[in-house]
Amino acid sequence: MTSGQPCGPGAPTPGSPADLLEDADPASVAHAICLRQLTMGPRTRSQLADVLARRGVPEEAAAIVLDRFTEVGLINDASFARQWVESRHHGRGLSRRALAQEMRRKGVADEEMADALSTIDGDAEREMAVVIVTRRLPATRRLHPDTRVRRLVGMLTRKGYSPGLAVAVVREALAAEDGGEPNG
Repeated sequence: MTSGQPCGPGAPTPGSPADLLEDADPASVAHAICLRQLTMGPRTRSQLADVLARRGVPEEAAAIVLDRFTEVGLINDASFARQWVESRHHGRGLSRRALAQEMRRKGVADEEMADALSTIDGDAEREMAVVIVTRRLPATRRLHPDTRVRRLVGMLTRKGYSPGLAVAVVREALAAEDGGEPNG
């Protein structure tokens, strides 16, 4: 690299705000990084703090910027959690357990996570499992019955549904498809 820029693990990422502001105030750099991250999509405070730490922004500057962004509503973990649950449950059919794991990885606090997940009760979760299986059922018609059950139950468990619920929903869907009562 002949640009005279340092390289290696501690060096700023090329094209980052830190490149443009060589001797800039760390708070200005943190502000620019956060704005760039937020233009790509909603982020939790924890996610932004991680990005700032990776970019070498001092903790004090990061805290000042993150506090200000939270104060003006640009960072709102509770809102992020509600939107995440809505989009991932209805869009991808994820269960409460899978959603909780994802939000935990994104740094959402337990209280905010619980509030967001409270919008999905057991009935809504079961309904979503039924919708997912019903949608996938026709594609499995040519398979052996045991293979169908195994694949459909596996699909639901990968989405975070309990094995008991997955088996019950799959058996009911297969029985309904056959025009009979669920057996088992």
